[in-house]
Amino acid sequence: MVLQTRPMRLAMVAGEPSGDLLAASLLNGLAGCLPNTTQYYGIGGPRMTAAGFDAHWPMDKLTVRGYVEALRHIPEILRIRGELKNELLANPPDAFIGVDAPDFNFGLEHALRAAGIPTIHFVCPSIWAWRGGRIKKIQKSVDHMLCVFPFETAILEKAGVAASYVGHPLADEIPLEPDVALARRALGLPESGPVIAVLPGSRRSEINLIGPTFFDAIAIMQQREPGLRFVMPAATPAIHAQLQELASARDNLALTIIDGQSQLAMTAADAILVKSGTVTLEAALLKKPMVISYKVPWLTGQIMRRQAYLPYVGLPNILAGRFVVPEILQHFATPEALADATLTQLHDESNRRTLTEVFTGMHLALRQNTSQRAAQVVAGIVESRRGRA
Repeated sequence: MVLQTRPMRLAMVAGEPSGDLLAASLLNGLAGCLPNTTQYYGIGGPRMTAAGFDAHWPMDKLTVRGYVEALRHIPEILRIRGELKNELLANPPDAFIGVDAPDFNFGLEHALRAAGIPTIHFVCPSIWAWRGGRIKKIQKSVDHMLCVFPFETAILEKAGVAASYVGHPLADEIPLEPDVALARRALGLPESGPVIAVLPGSRRSEINLIGPTFFDAIAIMQQREPGLRFVMPAATPAIHAQLQELASARDNLALTIIDGQSQLAMTAADAILVKSGTVTLEAALLKKPMVISYKVPWLTGQIMRRQAYLPYVGLPNILAGRFVVPEILQHFATPEALADATLTQLHDESNRRTLTEVFTGMHLALRQNTSQRAAQVVAGIVESRRGRA
């Protein structure tokens, strides 16, 4: 056995804001499991950077939405992946951790694994919901999968892929009983009276597609119930300006657009109108009635529909195994339909009690001290590898 004297080095790639959250959680956990001289580098976002990560490329280079929309970005994305692969093969890290972004990471992981570099993937793709053929890529690319949902490990182990259930960091971060009054005070919203949070997305392309419909739905709801207040988080200054332009085109909306603070906005709300994505899980953990919606270009929608196995797209419904909140998608997502459904979610107290019970059970199942559990798995793999070197 050769004594390892150089610092540990872990390469990581995250390509979405949700991946940035997961990776930052893992980095914080690894700080207590691995030597403080350990180096973390690759592609990441601001949360990772704040946790000591060295981003050789910014995460937003990979943040592209949908099949059709990705086409014009493919050359640059492939160039970045090729450069990173060459860098890692020339100077191998102790392990590579791909955080979500499967279309980017699996190809990279395949090459690294073939070269003897341990590959860990954090967040199993939704092979149980759609694109089940990805299991073949996982078999070829991933040494160990870190799963955020409890039912995933059995699927992977049946396919011969080592897997560990580590829970979801959002379930650790969000309190079981969110403080609505405190959130409203923090945002300068009235402590009494109904508030609806509206989240049309964090990217310009998403807002271009569904933003006008969401704003028209706000106008309809306000016309029907003038006492309503609305709050909308903006992910970036550019998104804030885009949302403000949509708001200004409609008269006197009782809408507060805030910078970031999406979790605080949802905490303050009595009901939520939200585009599909990880944010719907956050809304469920906050125990909020909600309406889930999205619009994507027609061709992207057709591809997604043909590859889907489940009748739902929202994480709350997927985890519950049934429709517990409404999903209004594509051409069905008219302003009137979204307004009707959101107001129903706001006022149906029996439904609110049922959702609180369902979402509390979901929260408890996902609350597993994820940063520590995931870090222990990664540390075990890395230390075992170095011990054999």
